[in-house]
Amino acid sequence: MTERLSRDDIAERLGRIAPWLAPGAYAIADLSRLTGGASMETWSFDAVTPDGRVPLILRRRAATPAPASADPSAAPLAREAEVIACAVAAGVPAPRIAHVCADCDDGHGGLGDAYVMHRVAGETLGKRIATDPAFAAVRPNLARQCGAALARIHAVTPPATLDHVDAAATLARYEATWRASGAVRPTIEAAFRWLERRLPRDAVAPRLIHGDFRNGNLMVDPANGLVAVLDWELAHVGDPAEDLGWLCTASWRFGQPHRRVGGFGDVDDLLAGYTEAGGEPIDPARVEFWSMLGSLKWGVMTTMMYATFAADPAAGPERGVIGRRLSEAEADIVAIIEAARQ
Repeated sequence: MTERLSRDDIAERLGRIAPWLAPGAYAIADLSRLTGGASMETWSFDAVTPDGRVPLILRRRAATPAPASADPSAAPLAREAEVIACAVAAGVPAPRIAHVCADCDDGHGGLGDAYVMHRVAGETLGKRIATDPAFAAVRPNLARQCGAALARIHAVTPPATLDHVDAAATLARYEATWRASGAVRPTIEAAFRWLERRLPRDAVAPRLIHGDFRNGNLMVDPANGLVAVLDWELAHVGDPAEDLGWLCTASWRFGQPHRRVGGFGDVDDLLAGYTEAGGEPIDPARVEFWSMLGSLKWGVMTTMMYATFAADPAAGPERGVIGRRLSEAEADIVAIIEAARQ
C-alpha cells in the first residue's frame, strides 16, 4: 500500500530526489496539491535549477485503495510512465516523463508508486472545456483533434508488459467485479445481458489502447485545442474502438447531450480525424457498443467508489460524491436500450 504522506513529507522527499528531476536541480518549490482524482494524488511543483525553474507534476497513487478496485485493470504507475514515454516518442501529445520514483528509492520511505512528468499548460476540467466561452474557438475542431491523437496512440508499438483485453474479457471482468460487490440493480443486470448479446464477432487487429481517453483526461488550450493526453493508468492492448466509445460515453458530456464526443463534438468529426491521421476506418456500430459498455463500466465504478467511502470515510468525500452518479449511468443505459428498440 502506498504510504499516506503530508504535504511536508511530499516536499521533503521530492527535495531529496531533486537532482533526478531536472539537470542541475537542487531543490523544489511551490508544491501544491491539485484537485481531482479519486484514486491518485496529483501535485504541482517546480524543480529549482541554476538556470531557472522547471514546471513539473507528481502523480502518486492515493494512500487508501478501494477494498474492491474502482477499476480492476489499473496498473503500477511505473508501467504507466513507460507507456507515456513510448507514446511521446511516437508523436502523441502527452507530457514528457521526468522521473519514475521507484528508480531511485533510497529505502527510507520514498514516494511509493509514483512518477514525475513535465507540466503542460491548459485546462482539464471537462465542464469548462465543454461549456466555457473561453474554449468556444477550439471546440469545433476538438473532436477531430481527438480522433487524430487516438490514431497516433493506436499506431504505437505497445510495451510487452501490457495485458491484452478484448470486449468479451472486459465485460466478464466488470461482471465479476459487480457480482463480488453484492449489489443488485436491475438496470445494471439488463446492461450486462444486452451487451452480451451484442459482443463484436469480427476479428480486430489489437492496438495500444489508452483505456481512459475522455473529457477530463485531456489538456486543452483555449488557443490551440488539445495539447496533451493525460492519465494512462489503464493502458492495455485491445480493440481501438474502445477508446472512441469511451470518449462518446454519456457521462463525459457534462450537460451537453447533443455533443456526443465529450460534450464538445460530433462522432463524424471524431472518425474523420481518426482516419485522416492514418487510423483504419472503424465501424460506428462498434463505437456504439463500446459507448454502452462505457456507461455500464461507469455504473460499476461508481458503486465501487461508494463502497470505498462507506467502508472508510477517511478515504475522502470524492468517492462518496462519485457514488451518487450511479443513477446517471442507469439513465444513460435505459436511453441506449430504448433507442435500440426503435
